[in-house]
Amino acid sequence: MRLTDALDGRRVLVTGVTGFIGEALLRTLLVEVPGVRPVVLVRPKAGQPAADRVARLLRRRTFAPAVEAAGGAEALAARVEVIEGDLSDVPALPRDLDVVVHCAGEVSFAPPIQEAFAANVVGTQHLLDRVVEAGAPGPGRGDRGPVHYVHVSTAYVSGRRRGPVPEAPVEHTVDWRVELAAAQRLAVRVEEDSRTPDVLARLNAEAQALHGRAGPLTVAADAERRRREWVLAEQREAGRQRGHSLGWTDVYTFTKALGERVVEEAGATLPVSVVRPSIVESALEHPYPGWIEGFKMAEPLIMAYGRGELPEVPAAPDATIDVVPVDHVVNALVAVCATTPEPGSPQYFHVSSGARNPLTFRRLYELVREHFLAHPFDTGEPSGPLPTWEFPGAARVERRLALGEGLHRSAEKVLTYVPRSERVRGWSRDLDRLGTRLRTLRQYSDLYLPYTQSELHFVDDATLALHRSLDPADVPALGFDTAVVDWTHYMRDVHVPSVTKPVRKQDELRRLRAKRGPAGVRRALVPAAPDAPPTDVLAVFDLDGTLLTANVVETYLWTRLPGLGGVRAAREVASLAGRLPSMLMAERRDRSDFLRQVYRRYRGADVALLDRLADEALAPALLERASDAALRRVAEHRAAGHRTVLLTGAVEQLARPLAPFFDEVVTARLAVDADGRATGHLTAPPLVGEGRAAWVVRYAEVHGFDLSRSYAYADSHSDLPLLRAVGLPTAVSPDVPLLRAARGAGWPVEVWAARTTLPRRLRTARGGRP
Repeated sequence: MRLTDALDGRRVLVTGVTGFIGEALLRTLLVEVPGVRPVVLVRPKAGQPAADRVARLLRRRTFAPAVEAAGGAEALAARVEVIEGDLSDVPALPRDLDVVVHCAGEVSFAPPIQEAFAANVVGTQHLLDRVVEAGAPGPGRGDRGPVHYVHVSTAYVSGRRRGPVPEAPVEHTVDWRVELAAAQRLAVRVEEDSRTPDVLARLNAEAQALHGRAGPLTVAADAERRRREWVLAEQREAGRQRGHSLGWTDVYTFTKALGERVVEEAGATLPVSVVRPSIVESALEHPYPGWIEGFKMAEPLIMAYGRGELPEVPAAPDATIDVVPVDHVVNALVAVCATTPEPGSPQYFHVSSGARNPLTFRRLYELVREHFLAHPFDTGEPSGPLPTWEFPGAARVERRLALGEGLHRSAEKVLTYVPRSERVRGWSRDLDRLGTRLRTLRQYSDLYLPYTQSELHFVDDATLALHRSLDPADVPALGFDTAVVDWTHYMRDVHVPSVTKPVRKQDELRRLRAKRGPAGVRRALVPAAPDAPPTDVLAVFDLDGTLLTANVVETYLWTRLPGLGGVRAAREVASLAGRLPSMLMAERRDRSDFLRQVYRRYRGADVALLDRLADEALAPALLERASDAALRRVAEHRAAGHRTVLLTGAVEQLARPLAPFFDEVVTARLAVDADGRATGHLTAPPLVGEGRAAWVVRYAEVHGFDLSRSYAYADSHSDLPLLRAVGLPTAVSPDVPLLRAARGAGWPVEVWAARTTLPRRLRTARGGRP
């Protein structure tokens, strides 16, 4: 009998239709078996009702033939009954269902342990409870009998076994109820442990080391981010280790196996079929060659290899990577829906390829390499040759990876003590790329090693028998014999081109952006009309390191040394040099403390003389030292009608020469005694880190400026809160931590070059004794 006849008029409910296999199954039912009356269980999302999500799904290219046959998208949507609900709280199901196909579930290899159990065990239990209710005798059920429940699992529920794996229940004695309760308790305990003093102290210390200069709130936010990441990592690791301890590859296969136990218990009274695909990849033919939604198991490896980021893989060259096209999986599901298993006798089907048409890792490597040799990625950056895999074994790959990770950690420590420069920023970018590569390799090694070392094959006798029972007329569109797959054609000519196509488009867009300048290029400033009213836009500039390629210690010496004379000037330099290491340590901890230590050295200085030096010698010298690019940018903002603000922790004498360029100047001010000499203290705390951001926010509130349209320019990681306070930040000649933050946020990064030698006017300036 044709499948179209066997399923004609039958009510088939499908879960997970917004996922890869579920979408493909719904498409096949609508296109190839038009007599089916489909029902879908879909949860609402972000304020979008389930019906709207399904309507949007049906407008995809995959459903185009069904839309055309139905006479339009709205007519097709009318054919699909939508039940709004979630596996955590499954609503009552229609009483006239014939088949339920459960495609939904957690498919990530490393989710938090409680999430894996919630999706693959608890969700399955909730759905089965409703299936039993829907199929119970009573009004609305007629003579249909119980609902046929079809469970989509994975072939890898067999765990870390070797040799043939039969189409039968997995042999184990694990109690899913005990494991579920333990997983839920463990997840709560990890959350509680994250709040213990020891863990919080360590995370806070890490955040302080990176963000201490920015301020305590920035440190607190980063510490909390680290705590949440720690919880997630610990819950994931708990699932991985529990799966390993019981013989499974990861928490995914562990919980899928326990989900099967839930199904088998319900199978005592229900007709049950369990379908176990292996590694599901893009379509061989339907809905079109290469169709795939998202990245599955093999794609990250393929992408990393094509980019030259995967020098080796911990796989045995003769091990089988058991791949199956998604259209074979859904065709098998359709055929299974047409069967009538007896309650109490669950049937099992492996949809796999390794038993009769194996693809080895070495052959996969050869085919992927052939593709990239003919069609290399063009990232716009220099790249080396494609890696040559020698398959040295997992132990050697692990040793190489561990060595690389150790060298990277050492380089990171060294980088924190190197003075900033364009060369150092280049080293940082190279080190970041290396770090990303190492993290990727570590992730692949941890997640994929059990699969790459696989020495098993999945027996598919029942699946092959089901395929051979098809009417010959059904085979072209609904066949699922994986022995017909030509791996050379599929991998090299269909799958790899399909999964790399989106990445190649991204690379093309990246190259186009590169021609226009680096990521995060600032928007052009348009001069305002002469009679235009003032805008509500601020442009805030830092001084040291941004407008000037100088630091606080250097500018202190500019103002202090000219009037000391040779011997006393030398003593001051020597004294400062002796204190410099401790001052720099203070600067790493708290920039306010560092500035106070520097300004304490003004104690006893004649402030009037400092003012005169600033006006007579320092003003022209600072203009010599100021960046032309910086001053042009300030002028552009003023021309555009923006209010320009110089916001600095430097003392007012250092900022006064640049005051004519700005509408507002905010500086530190030296406290003065009755004799007009500096006390070594300030009149108010210096504006640094979060203090600058708070000042800008308050200033905008009082004067009516729109921070979302405003600009800020700064060079130091301590200015991260300031840059985050505006909508248009720019990192200028940044230190390494700020460079990384800017790159992560997509902010513009500019280098405003200026003279770096001591201006001649300051070298020759003379004055009285400050």
